[in-house]
Amino acid sequence: MADTPNPTLATPTDLKSNEVATVADALNAALADAYTLYIKTKNFHWHASGPHFRDYHLMFDDQATQILEVTDAIAERVRKTGNTTLRSIGDIARRQSIRENDADFVSPADMLAELRDSNLQLVERFRKARELAEEANDTPTSSLADEWIDQAEERAWFLFEASRKS
Repeated sequence: MADTPNPTLATPTDLKSNEVATVADALNAALADAYTLYIKTKNFHWHASGPHFRDYHLMFDDQATQILEVTDAIAERVRKTGNTTLRSIGDIARRQSIRENDADFVSPADMLAELRDSNLQLVERFRKARELAEEANDTPTSSLADEWIDQAEERAWFLFEASRKS
């Protein structure tokens, strides 16, 4: 789904354009999911409730901040390879695979489980992007994806541990 970039935006790269366009598509899909996960995490941060309110409220805010930081790194990597990235909420909606949650109330246990699963879904997107980057000999993208995978796995781990009954 990569658009042919405007020649003005076509950053020079030594990577093969057709391979790097495939990597950019995968990164843009991951970026759409990262934004969706960011909004979902902020939503749950704003609507946390119950006896563990403070813990969840703070954890969700920390995780949202981390996810938002990753979005800029993803988009900048796409641009560094001579491609274009997301432009709108509609573009995100067309590419996202993580489902939004706009329920009036979500229990704390369901918040933890849903965010854990969404983070693991994002890991899958990052792994796909990394695999394509390796095939394209795009070492920087592959290396960055390793870091993003580790961060998402850590978020999933924290969410899992916070959901344990004992």
